[in-house]
Amino acid sequence: MATTTTTFAPISNKLRRMMPRFFQYLVLTVVMIVIFVPLVILIFGSLKTTGMMYSHPYTFPNPPHWDNITYILGTDVFWRMLQNSIFVMLGTTAGVVFVCGLAAFVFARMDFRGKNWLFNLFNMGLMFPINVAILPVYFVLRQMNDMGIHMIDTLLGVIMVQLAFQISGNVVILRGFFTAIPAELQDAAYIDGCNAFDFFWRILLPLARPALSAVGALTMIVSWNDLLVPLVILNNDKLWTLPLGTMQFQGQYGSDLALISAFVLLSSIPTIIFYMFAERQIVSGLTAGALKG
Repeated sequence: MATTTTTFAPISNKLRRMMPRFFQYLVLTVVMIVIFVPLVILIFGSLKTTGMMYSHPYTFPNPPHWDNITYILGTDVFWRMLQNSIFVMLGTTAGVVFVCGLAAFVFARMDFRGKNWLFNLFNMGLMFPINVAILPVYFVLRQMNDMGIHMIDTLLGVIMVQLAFQISGNVVILRGFFTAIPAELQDAAYIDGCNAFDFFWRILLPLARPALSAVGALTMIVSWNDLLVPLVILNNDKLWTLPLGTMQFQGQYGSDLALISAFVLLSSIPTIIFYMFAERQIVSGLTAGALKG
């Protein structure tokens, strides 16, 4: 009996060590399937007719139907929506980086009465998602319209609303990074004649470039994929962004699923390409901010 126990002991220990790794790979495989199966169906659907999608939704398109993609690329509507999406994305990203950078610097490096209370007020913005607050925001914008400040049915209104809902989380990210900068560095800058803004502009921002890059990249992706804010604010179809473009393929009695799939695929290509190049910045920026915070 002692010999049998000794023989099976290394095997049981080896299985015990392999089980956590097995479950890790199992979970990763399930997550990968959940993510990539809809993407594969979308790609296949964009190369089919609507009838083929209803009859054979999961099969490879044989032969591929390229007319959907060429039709969308040949319309002026797609390129106008692309231009609108780029304008909104760049405007929102620039505003978020500028406003959140200044706010995070104030909360991280300056002392004033009520700072913690005001920072907690910023954090409360994380408790109200845009889906809940969009109706009162629309009422505020409509009142501003009545006062002569036109925000409804303008791309500027979309940028301002997206900016407002991106501030809270990004201020928290940048504040953790700014707080980790050694205080001795700020004292040395003040001794050399720098004021608070000089320290922020010349020293803090270059050191915080990874965190700023991560915030900017995440904001670009969220702004590009946003559907709710443009849907509520924009009435003129000439101002529509790409997420709203799928509505032009929906009729009273049905939808052209093949064209919708092709349109969604073409709309997502810029974000996929951008994320492939910005992934390292996002991961390094958030990881550095988390470790230093």
